Amino acid sequence: MFALVDCNNFYASCERLFRPNLRNEPIVVLSNNDGCVIARSNEAKAIGVPMGAPAFKFQKMFDENNIHVFSSNYALYGDVSSRVMNILATFSPDIEVYSIDEAFLKLDGFERYNLEEYGQQINYKVTKNTGISISIGIAPTKALSKVANKVAKKFLERTKGVYVIDSDAKRIKALKWTKIGDVWGIGSRHAKRLIAQGVHTAYDFTQLSDDWVRKNLSVVGLRLKKELEGESMLGLNEVKRKKAIATTRTFERNHADLPNIQERVSTFAVTCAEKLRRQNSCTNLIMVFVHTNGHRQDLPQYSQHIMIKTDYPTNSSIDIVRYAVKGLKAIYKKGYQYKKAGVIVMGITPENEKQMNMFTMENPRHNALMKVIDKLNFSIGQKKLKLACQDMDRTWKMNQEKLSPRYTTRLDEIITIKV
Repeated sequence: MFALVDCNNFYASCERLFRPNLRNEPIVVLSNNDGCVIARSNEAKAIGVPMGAPAFKFQKMFDENNIHVFSSNYALYGDVSSRVMNILATFSPDIEVYSIDEAFLKLDGFERYNLEEYGQQINYKVTKNTGISISIGIAPTKALSKVANKVAKKFLERTKGVYVIDSDAKRIKALKWTKIGDVWGIGSRHAKRLIAQGVHTAYDFTQLSDDWVRKNLSVVGLRLKKELEGESMLGLNEVKRKKAIATTRTFERNHADLPNIQERVSTFAVTCAEKLRRQNSCTNLIMVFVHTNGHRQDLPQYSQHIMIKTDYPTNSSIDIVRYAVKGLKAIYKKGYQYKKAGVIVMGITPENEKQMNMFTMENPRHNALMKVIDKLNFSIGQKKLKLACQDMDRTWKMNQEKLSPRYTTRLDEIITIKV
């Protein structure tokens, strides 16, 4: 059996943790640079705030309905998520952290347990120790546990946050209730195709022939069908190295001059290099891109990217910055107001399996230097040690005008209690 644990309205719940006066109040959380709505409390959903709503267009709705608006506080959300996942790991040795607010638990050897009661124990401990409410779906497969989780969340008063699919009758009932567009792994394009075939629910999907599903949705779709039929095809995923690492940002204002953009791209390249070293990987392919503000049609528009093959696999900040700047200079054009840039490293290989070049060698001193830089930045914090191409006085912070305190990760922002 698998259990899918999902934190309810996670970002909004995190904002309420240290602000009990926000309970039952409408809350929305905005994306980077306070752009669009990326999370909504149930109260905000009921008012009609759509996901992805541009904040500047909906400001009047926010004001008229007394909606509390917050900038994304990733330091707080990440720390709370870590606490939730650590608690979940005490209930099963097999856990897959699927996202910041979701995790799969594999419940092998729990045959003699009352799984509904066990789910309630998990629910109680997480809520009591973190203040975050969760929903739990338990079923024989991962796809069915997703369906069970939706049932638990939708009928919260009846299920008390836990729903177990442990019989064929329950499975069929849940599948008939689930719309095809809500099935895990069915995107909007496939959903339209299936609806055109008369498939409106997850149960309808299971009634299709294997041959039709394989032909139209590939082996991935067939695997999903088997999962919904109760045959486990998907195990827990182990932590894998990322196939690509991207660092991109929208600038707080337009930039036309090369030095400013070059400093930004250099910093992005350094961040990518740090992430590579963190997972003990190297890159041999780097992409750099820039583009103007598509919303400013009164300005000339330009967008371009370039792929650069490195001479050897590397995770050195010095090397990756050198290649990234070389790429930027090749695609930069004068006369444009640039709004966004980014660096993406690809062709990622394990550090201990990298293919060396007989004629071009990596500087042997870089490895030791990067270790020292990483160690110092980790101990000092805030990336105090930078390369010369980075500006020490420019932090390039995102626009976060509505940022709540980082209660759990910053001593200078810890909650103050009046007694």
